[in-house]
Amino acid sequence: MKKILLGVVLLAAQVSFAQVSIGVRIGPPPPPRVVRQSRPPGPDYVWVDGYWYPVGNRYQWHNGYWTRPPYGGARWIGPRYDGDRYFEGYWEGDRGRFEHDHRWDRDRNRDFRGDRDREHDRDHH
Repeated sequence: MKKILLGVVLLAAQVSFAQVSIGVRIGPPPPPRVVRQSRPPGPDYVWVDGYWYPVGNRYQWHNGYWTRPPYGGARWIGPRYDGDRYFEGYWEGDRGRFEHDHRWDRDRNRDFRGDRDREHDRDHH
């Protein structure tokens, strides 16, 4: 009886340290869209390529656009997919890492997009 009780206690201890995770796999994103890039609106603008990002069980396209980095010398590291995981894009440089703030996408003083791209963020994440 003691052996059975010890076995149950050890099994319960193992289960309590186990991690459970539930996720939805939607597979890899579609190929990137081919877009003709316009001229930069000014010397301090950087082009951010368009990309697919997960929304629920599907992918949504985010159009590329011109934007100003959060500080001089920062470079854009685009979003990427590694196996089943999606990693957000971010800015990186000598002042550290800055996560992309999607409110920037709507700031007319910061970013520049042509008329055809203005509606892309209507339901953006």
